[in-house]
Amino acid sequence: MSDYPSIVLEQAVNQMASLPGVGRRTALRLVLHLLRQPEAEVEAFAGAFARLKKDVVYCRECHNISDTELCPICASARRDHGTICVVENVQDVMSIENTGQFTGVYHVLGGIISPMEGIGPKDIEIDSLIERVAKGNVDEVILALPTTMEGDTTNFYIYRRIQNADQCADRIQTGELRISQIARGVAVGNQLEYTDEITLGRSIVNRTEFQA
Repeated sequence: MSDYPSIVLEQAVNQMASLPGVGRRTALRLVLHLLRQPEAEVEAFAGAFARLKKDVVYCRECHNISDTELCPICASARRDHGTICVVENVQDVMSIENTGQFTGVYHVLGGIISPMEGIGPKDIEIDSLIERVAKGNVDEVILALPTTMEGDTTNFYIYRRIQNADQCADRIQTGELRISQIARGVAVGNQLEYTDEITLGRSIVNRTEFQA
């Protein structure tokens, strides 16, 4: 016999508890809270999540989430399109934007190389990054990946891919194309999304040449 007085309530709790970091007690508390709200508010709440899956897309240029084919950052004439900041995920874009210290554009990999988890270079957006850089309109690539072994491995792989691309090698040698990484103000092992804005902002501003 179910511990819940209503099958519908139990189903709602099960769905809420399926979210990362939400236990069953928290799920029950949230569902009971929703149950006490006006019907219009609950419908608006549910509708927002339905639209999230239906209407949110990935930017065709940088792979950030967007409501349009080209995200507002990539579409902005006020951004420095010659500087690309490479990040692991969408949360990192939000974290860097909150610092107010970066005016370039982004490239969201959608992950980092991790053999232990079966994630290789083909599983993330590295090829599309190389294509963007190889067009010749990029002056600097900033590697802003986590300061972990997986992050460092991905940094090195990207550096080698850019260095070995025919359209990029000469530009690197002449200094026309710079590859840098965020300063180590971000502690080793940290994810960018958990780094405070001041530290992250300084790490962007004080970035250094990437050392292979």
